Amino acid sequence: MSYCVNCGVELDATAKNCPLCNTPVINPNEIKKEGAIPPFPKERAQVDEVQRADFGWLVSMVCLATAVTCGVLNWLAFNGSLWSLAVIGACIVLWVVLVPAVIYHKWSPYVYLLLDCAAIILYLYLIARMIGNYGWFEGLGVPLVICTWGVMELLTLASRKFLKGILARGLYGFTALALLCVGYEIIIDLFCENPIRLSWSAVVLTVCIIVDIAIITTLSRRRLRNEVRRRLHF
Repeated sequence: MSYCVNCGVELDATAKNCPLCNTPVINPNEIKKEGAIPPFPKERAQVDEVQRADFGWLVSMVCLATAVTCGVLNWLAFNGSLWSLAVIGACIVLWVVLVPAVIYHKWSPYVYLLLDCAAIILYLYLIARMIGNYGWFEGLGVPLVICTWGVMELLTLASRKFLKGILARGLYGFTALALLCVGYEIIIDLFCENPIRLSWSAVVLTVCIIVDIAIITTLSRRRLRNEVRRRLHF
């Protein structure tokens, strides 16, 4: 229902002029400014998204440029030691960690872990070559990397094949942490030619076992599991 702005008479919905004073009837919702430029464009334009290959190419060029320039600098100017091997090794590790996972994202995660392990071993070898000492590389560096790789492979397998969810992942994570600590201490004892004896890793192992038992109990009791999920919002 509308009224004339001049005389106040009630107007019909289809009226174009007031029947009493002939004042034009204008609906504000139907006003269109001819020739006015809208504040926003009608066509929706977006910036092109960065492709995976573009990001991989960028990382590759940065790593290659860093490795080459440091190598040349080490050769021409600061040639007192082979310090560039550490930079080159770091570039290799960075490239192996980032580029295959971005470009070849359909590969199995087990392949990614194997490549990462090989890159880290190569990096440690370059550091051993730089300092001229291979004893720690063969007796400590390589075993530690292989131990970490094996535990991470088991962690990935458990996360993909068995129970899923935050509680299950926490169970796998604490179990992997216990295995890593025990493996690390055994490798260090062997390298130092000490008797194999669990000390600090036994403390970590005990804590992880207690946490694992608590998680397993929670997972086995439906009402307890649902209450934990409700309170932690997952």
